[in-house]
Amino acid sequence: MPKRPVSEAERRRRRPTRGGAVLSHRLILDTALRMLHEHGSAGLTARRLGTALGADPSALYRYFRGMDDLILAIADDLMGRAADGWQGTGAWRDDLRDLGLRVHAAYLAHPQAAVLTAGRVSGRPHETAADETILGILRTAGFPDPDAVAVYQAFIDQALAFAALDAATLALPAAAREADHAVWGATYARLPARTHPHIAATAGLLVARMNRSAYPTALEMFLDSAEGRLTRARAAAAQVPPGRRP
Repeated sequence: MPKRPVSEAERRRRRPTRGGAVLSHRLILDTALRMLHEHGSAGLTARRLGTALGADPSALYRYFRGMDDLILAIADDLMGRAADGWQGTGAWRDDLRDLGLRVHAAYLAHPQAAVLTAGRVSGRPHETAADETILGILRTAGFPDPDAVAVYQAFIDQALAFAALDAATLALPAAAREADHAVWGATYARLPARTHPHIAATAGLLVARMNRSAYPTALEMFLDSAEGRLTRARAAAAQVPPGRRP
């Protein structure tokens, strides 16, 4: 016989932990995010999380089915942070830009968690709400459904891919990150024009740009492409005789 679902109220620990806190879904998520920030993914285990919470590790399983369930909850939480307080303007391009930058920023605020979760699909409320919002923006703007789905996929994958890439840099030890940044000025800027004419010609620009995220630029390129797709779809629809439209 399947187990009866346990409500949040029933799951709550009835007495405080050794640290004086009462366990909750939110407290566990926040503590896990802090541990990821301090120790990376290797440091997030049920035993260490229980110690940080002042509770027996087995208590965590009253809230999450396992550590992977917790990871999926963190992924959904990051998406919720991105959408928190967002309001659309009705201008599809502006709204997508704002959402993309919000997703990118929310993940970079927790780089260790971003590296761990950017490639996951949780199917949970914040994620599905964000997907519904994005598809709604596109369909309301007039993208035909096949185009809306294609643009949605490219949009969210681009945002998460750049979040993972940029978060991986932020998650590096400070010395390694600084050494990587220095390569553009120490190596690329000194390559001779005789052997590397194109790098030498653009060295100053490379040094100025390459240690900053390319996501805002890539996002504008993506939006230009999506706008072109919408223009072509509208032109194609205008050429179909009204009586023959589906």
